[in-house]
Amino acid sequence: MALISAWPLVFPILFFMGCLSSSTVSSEGSVVHFDIEGSSAVSIQESAVIRGQQQSVATGTLVPFAEKCQEGFYQAALGDCLRCNCNGNSNRCLDGSGICVGCQRNTTGEHCEKCLDGYIGDVVRGVPAFCQPCPCPLPLVANFAVSCHRKSGVVRCVCKENYAGPNCERCAPGYYGNPMLIGSTCKKCDCSGNSDPNLIFEDCDEVTGQCHNCLRNTTGFRCDQCAPGYYGDAKIAKNCTECNCRGGLCDSRTGECVAEGPTGTDCPTISCDKCIWDLTDDIGLAILTIDESKSILLSISSGVAAHRHLNELNSSVSLLKMKLSEKENHSVLRKIQMDNAESETDNLLLEIEALEEQGNQATSKGLLVQKETMATINRADQLVQQLSNMRDNIQEISSKMKYYGIQHELSPEDIIQKLKVAEQMLREIQHRKPFTSQRLIAEDEADAAQKLLRQVEEWQLRYNETRFLFPIVLDQLSDYNMKLSDLQEALDQARDYVGQTDDINKENVARLQENEQQLEKVKEQTDGVNNVLRSAIDILVEPQRFNSELSDVIKNVSGFYAEIDGAKKELQEKLANLSRFDDDLVQQAMEYAHELQRLADELNRNLYSVDTNGLVQKALNASNVYENIATYIDEANETALLALNTTHRVSDAVVGIDTQIVYHKDESERLLNQAKELQETADASNDLAVAETSRRIAETIARKDALKSRLMKAMKQIQSIEPGDTRQRLDQSKLITQEAVDNTMKVTQTTTPMAKNLKNWSQNVQNFEQDAVAYDKAVDSAGDAVKNLTEVIPQLLDKLRTVDQKLPANNISASIQRIRELIAQTRSVASKVQVSMKFEGLSAVEINPKTSLEDLKAFTSMSLYIRLLKDHPQLAASPDRFVLYLGNKNAKDYMGLAIKNDNLVYIYNLGGRDVEIPLDSKPVSSWPAYFSIVKVERMGKYGKIFLTVPSLSSTAEEKFIKIGEVPGVDSLLDLDPKNTIFYVGGVPPNFKLPPSLNLPGFIGCLELATLNDDIISLYNFKHIYNMNTTASPPCARNKLAFTQSRAISYFFDGSGYALVRNIERRGRFSQVTRFDIEVRTPTDNGLILLMVNGSMFFSLVIQNGFLSLRYDFGFSNAPMLLEDSMKKAQINDAKFHEISVIYHNSKKMILVVDRRHIKSVENEKKAMPFTDVYIGGAPSEILKSSNVNSHLTVNTGFKGCMKGFQFQKKDFNLLEEPGTLGISYGCPEESLISRKAYFNGESYISSSQKMSLFAEFEGGFSFRTLQPNGLLFYHAEGPDTFSISINDGAVVLNAKGTEVQTKEKRYSDGKTHFIITSVSPERYELIVDDKKQSKKNPARERTEQKPAGAKKFYFGGSPRSTQYANFTGCISNAYFIRLDQEVEVEDFQRYPEKVQASLYGCPDDAPPVPLLHKKRKNSSKVKGSHNKKVGRDKERISKATGLKILDQEMSGQTDSDCQLSKNPKAIEYANQFGGIANSRQEFDHIPKDFSDRSQFSISLKTHSSHGMIFYASDQEENNFIALFVAHGRLIFMFNVGHQKLKIKSQEKYNDGLWHNVIFVREKNTGRLIIDGLRVLEESLPSVDNTWHVNGPLYIGGVAPGKAVKNIQINSVYSFNGCLSNLQLNGRSITSASQTFSVTPCFEGPSEAGTYFSSEGGYVILDESFSLGLKFEVVFEVRPRSSSGILMHGHSVNGEYLNMHMKQGQVIVKLNNGIRDFSTSVTPKQSLCDGMWHRIAVIRDSNVVQLDVDSEVNHVVGPLNPKAIDHREPVFVGGVPESLLTASLTTRNSFTGCIRNFVIDGKTVSFSKATLVSGAVSINACPTA
Repeated sequence: MALISAWPLVFPILFFMGCLSSSTVSSEGSVVHFDIEGSSAVSIQESAVIRGQQQSVATGTLVPFAEKCQEGFYQAALGDCLRCNCNGNSNRCLDGSGICVGCQRNTTGEHCEKCLDGYIGDVVRGVPAFCQPCPCPLPLVANFAVSCHRKSGVVRCVCKENYAGPNCERCAPGYYGNPMLIGSTCKKCDCSGNSDPNLIFEDCDEVTGQCHNCLRNTTGFRCDQCAPGYYGDAKIAKNCTECNCRGGLCDSRTGECVAEGPTGTDCPTISCDKCIWDLTDDIGLAILTIDESKSILLSISSGVAAHRHLNELNSSVSLLKMKLSEKENHSVLRKIQMDNAESETDNLLLEIEALEEQGNQATSKGLLVQKETMATINRADQLVQQLSNMRDNIQEISSKMKYYGIQHELSPEDIIQKLKVAEQMLREIQHRKPFTSQRLIAEDEADAAQKLLRQVEEWQLRYNETRFLFPIVLDQLSDYNMKLSDLQEALDQARDYVGQTDDINKENVARLQENEQQLEKVKEQTDGVNNVLRSAIDILVEPQRFNSELSDVIKNVSGFYAEIDGAKKELQEKLANLSRFDDDLVQQAMEYAHELQRLADELNRNLYSVDTNGLVQKALNASNVYENIATYIDEANETALLALNTTHRVSDAVVGIDTQIVYHKDESERLLNQAKELQETADASNDLAVAETSRRIAETIARKDALKSRLMKAMKQIQSIEPGDTRQRLDQSKLITQEAVDNTMKVTQTTTPMAKNLKNWSQNVQNFEQDAVAYDKAVDSAGDAVKNLTEVIPQLLDKLRTVDQKLPANNISASIQRIRELIAQTRSVASKVQVSMKFEGLSAVEINPKTSLEDLKAFTSMSLYIRLLKDHPQLAASPDRFVLYLGNKNAKDYMGLAIKNDNLVYIYNLGGRDVEIPLDSKPVSSWPAYFSIVKVERMGKYGKIFLTVPSLSSTAEEKFIKIGEVPGVDSLLDLDPKNTIFYVGGVPPNFKLPPSLNLPGFIGCLELATLNDDIISLYNFKHIYNMNTTASPPCARNKLAFTQSRAISYFFDGSGYALVRNIERRGRFSQVTRFDIEVRTPTDNGLILLMVNGSMFFSLVIQNGFLSLRYDFGFSNAPMLLEDSMKKAQINDAKFHEISVIYHNSKKMILVVDRRHIKSVENEKKAMPFTDVYIGGAPSEILKSSNVNSHLTVNTGFKGCMKGFQFQKKDFNLLEEPGTLGISYGCPEESLISRKAYFNGESYISSSQKMSLFAEFEGGFSFRTLQPNGLLFYHAEGPDTFSISINDGAVVLNAKGTEVQTKEKRYSDGKTHFIITSVSPERYELIVDDKKQSKKNPARERTEQKPAGAKKFYFGGSPRSTQYANFTGCISNAYFIRLDQEVEVEDFQRYPEKVQASLYGCPDDAPPVPLLHKKRKNSSKVKGSHNKKVGRDKERISKATGLKILDQEMSGQTDSDCQLSKNPKAIEYANQFGGIANSRQEFDHIPKDFSDRSQFSISLKTHSSHGMIFYASDQEENNFIALFVAHGRLIFMFNVGHQKLKIKSQEKYNDGLWHNVIFVREKNTGRLIIDGLRVLEESLPSVDNTWHVNGPLYIGGVAPGKAVKNIQINSVYSFNGCLSNLQLNGRSITSASQTFSVTPCFEGPSEAGTYFSSEGGYVILDESFSLGLKFEVVFEVRPRSSSGILMHGHSVNGEYLNMHMKQGQVIVKLNNGIRDFSTSVTPKQSLCDGMWHRIAVIRDSNVVQLDVDSEVNHVVGPLNPKAIDHREPVFVGGVPESLLTASLTTRNSFTGCIRNFVIDGKTVSFSKATLVSGAVSINACPTA
């Protein structure tokens, strides 16, 4: 048994030792020997012994401890000698452990079983026989690996620091060289420190080392030279400065201008530019490359070393053959050992089977004993039961005996006597023999049973002992089975080794043959290389010659700059002649314009370089640039205005004095004449008259003398002013201008070091969490800049407004507009600065929240990060601290945070008492010393505060919450936009906080996160107070500490975008090009991807919630469209969706969403021609460009989250891209919920919640609408309904038939209103805008309440039939008191049923306002009508940069009976032209100076490619001036004598956007200025003919027959679009003498139809549509007024037909020559309800029938036997007042829309009418 138990341990050890020792190949005398560091392994092995490795156990010969074992053996612990197991790589090992010492052949390990680092063995053969150097990339000769290993048969290298690649075959980033070249190494890139500092490594070519993208005006192979045109030290000082040689060359070191090269006939005239310098650099690089190739070729050797290496390979092959033969012998030996092992295994199995049989026998015996024992136990139980029965029988007999005695009335003595008799009978029975024998038998059986029981107990004991041995036996059996399995695996492995050995033998034979063949090829290639070398030497001759010629060409380049300089001077002279103003002033204005443009570009670059996590100082630097620009603008504007005003004052003084002289002269002559007349009269008068006359004469003479003296003074003033004073003032203005220029230079010098600090600070702040020193320096450099930012931006905005309102200077105005856009972008970027501010108790920040205050009324949510400085000394004295305040300045209606009594307290006030919600579940003293996130929320009157404390060591988070409620009905936070303030950390000294928040300032770090749906930041502030970032640096926050920030995603707010430039730097456009991105958004529309290259584009957008892809790569046909027309994948469900766009084989586009094929389309085979890609949006100039705008179906930015953007499966970090602007990390949930829903009158949404609407219920929501009727909320349970609706402008609550209605009916005014409804067993309550209405609950009987289940409800309408139409408008911020959760705002995105509802945002519908246009000549309105204009314009906007929407309501312009406003929303001072060929306005008055100099300005917007804008001419049209559109381009044309001067724009402007145009005619010169940026000018030779035009002046079109003589016919037709801001020579043109088909330019949606404006107008049909004795007229109307003429026809003999509306009634009145008769219909449904209605009139002689919406009435008039069928004109919509009869009940023109006008079955086209007069729009009808 001992041998059996020990054998499983001994056998595997002996077996594997035998295998390993037999497989070891001794490499003594091997030719290929790589033992380099083997000797160093001894110390390693000895240290392994010290670490206590386990000792091996083996059998061997026992020897005395005093004796030592032979070489190759070691002494074990028991004294016996065992063989060293060193795999043939060592003959020495340590006694006691057997660890090998002195491993050879580059091996290491306890048994020399591993290769040294940098070496690798053959894994196929197990333990390596010898280790070769790693092939990384070449063994021995070029090994650059630290270590290597095999994985899946492939060698994997761990490269050294300077190398990269799977086999270290290339240099790592920042290094260059060719590791594949023998002798070459990777060296560090040297770009002299002039590469991009934002890169981790210097950027150079990975092979040659040439530097890429040299900065700081440097060039050269290592960026060590100043670029052409610059001089200085590029390597050390890095001060390359632009040469001041007027475009010529200068010395690259000293900056001295190089003399111009020789000129003459011997020098060729060559015009060269920067390409020459690039070419020289390329040639120099080519020479270096050729030299390097030459050295590589020369390094190839075919001498003795190569032959020796081949001989070594041959020797190795021979040795390998010998070893393989030895291997075969070892295989035979191993087979014999395996046979012995099999026999021993069989014996072992037999013993196991015998042992198992004995165990089975013991088991069977135990079962038998158990069975007998159970039988004995059963018999014993039976005996016990019998004894129990016997006892019961005795007791029964005793009881019966007592009963027997009582029954027979026996005495005790009788009973005793009878017992004795019974006992006697028993004794007799006992003595009978049969019972005696049976008792003996029973006793014998009892003894036998006792004996058997003892035997059973003994067998039970043995059975238990046997069962205890079962687990031990089973464990041993399982061990044996496992060892047998191991043995079987070893046998299988041995068989595999044998097979592999045979395969290796075959492979080696084949390789030997291949080596012989390759040797022959090497010889042939060596000869070829020698030939190539000889050819390379010959090729080098030609580049060297070309290089010398190029050097000569470079020497002559400087001579050509003289010609350029001369051309420059001529160009400057030409520019100087462009203006008739002072040359110096014009020159200075141009310089300022250029300076402003440069600063705008600089600002743009700063914005584009902003990094979200490091953009604080960059935003501050941008604001400093704004300050510089504002200073320049002020100085330039003041200087220009001063000079201009000085000139004007001089001119006005001269004119005034001249006028005064003329006046005094005339007055003197008049007085002299009067004196003469008096003198003549005096001769005939008496003395008294003479005396009186003499007195008057004396007075006259005195006055004359006084006038003479005044005249002399005036003359002296003229002499003193001209020219000295004027010249003096002009000189003074020049000095001021020069001073402004000097100030500009000073500011520039000041901003230069600021820009340098910006770069250093930006580099430090990106790694501030890792580098505290750099971070402190960054904070110090930002201190002053933060202080400047508090004043710059507000002042800059004020200055821009002031400058922008002054006289427009084209380039400056454009620069100002550009700066405004950049400021808006900067505010957007500043709001995303994710950096905290540190508050020390006295500092404060006033934030500029961009969230709409109207949106904060009903619902307010704010989140921020907070960190406390617990060890601050001031906290010990006053621990209670103020945190923030958002509210009105009067401390009413506000919300705030404070620390009070060791709790964070949320305080809000809605106009009454304060509500304080302390977060007492987590005292402030227990907060950690790092950032936690706090969120406060208010839904109506309910408040809530959240606290989330993260864990820095895990992903766990602690969450705490506390809720509160305002008592009473107050539920709105009424914030006044003019008085709202937002203070954080503290307040300024002049502001008084409410008592509940009147605490010392905060001590710690704060970082704002969100306000409602918007991301906000402390750095988007208005003012800061006592904030010193140097003394109080911000606290670092771990951005990944919170759950919502751990996923790497980006948030887009709709204003920003990401720009990936040169996208092929990470991947190439190939046969399969792929873009991948994941998006999450609730919005309906948004731009995802955009690529543009000229007219070619690629756009992927979300349109109405689904994807749409449009692209054009230069196809011959139209752009390709690929959209989700089958609605397979809805994107705007606020969930992440993976979008893939695949372009296959350059001809097939595939769209995939969530790995599901959506659609694909094939196109012409063209590659993608793009380098840059915009993500989530694009700059406005890109979106508005004519190449892109016409093809984009969606041009709004993306709002939501994106992540995982990939191009060709390569990831991009969007925030690290230089072009990214206005996006941030993270994906805030607050910005993705849908709190708002817009309903269009046919939509609704529904959900189900656990609540009881008829028992205990409270809910609320906000709404906004312009419609007086609509269903807001609906719920039904059987016959009972619960609804909230708006009826005639009032809000109505209906619960089971009980209605509660508001008193006011003004809630359809387009403003936001908040509703709260509550139901209790006592009352129904309705609160709208804090005004309460209630009624008692009529259900007084209290019914037993049933458990509330899920109830379905609807918002915005219902699919069921109700008494109200579905709602049109916006519903937002809804909440319910539910049984299953706390109060929270409803997320409409989660509602399961959504029908035609938009869940993102609501359009800004404003109530309609009246048109403020004067009454026209052709207007059909009469004096005194109720449509008379009331009030005056409060503001005249003359700016050409924008248009103002009307926002005033004028009395007398609204019909109370009509749903739609009389005047739709329109753009102020803008008119819509088009619809007919001659739509126009005519102006009779033309200024007198128009013929001398004409300057006209106008703003236009159109989609049409042709049309007349402006035209004026003389009677014969020989002299004319015109501005028109042809093929989308603007053309300005006028005549100069018999020639025509024509100026044509290069760009197209029919893009549907507003453009400002100024066109000037000045004698023979014309100038066209577009958008203040593009100035086009042409001239013709002057002529002596006078140029004169007369009225009328045409706008938007011309009268029929006009302009055909001078303009092409397509452009003679009317302009189709909007025109605004008409100005002629600086004066506005407002009142037209005549108007034809011109209406206000409407804002908002429109549809097909003809619109008749309230200003009056009519349409005259042509003769083919006359009304005779028999006709049928059918048309549809949608009125905006309840009264007005619809149609009118009349004849010369007094007959007429008139159809009109009066107070909603339709009346038809006729006169057939006999008398008047009429009929009318009053429809049940009002015609003024905003819907279309059908009207039909049928006449048959004297019978007229009227049909209005199928309500019919008719009349039979008198029969006229002499009636004649006249063909007279038909007026529609109105009629001239002179044609109206006195008997008509209304004389007003129709206001509203008419469509589908049919007479006698023929459709009438109003665009072909005989005349369209007044404010009538033919093709467009506004819908709102």
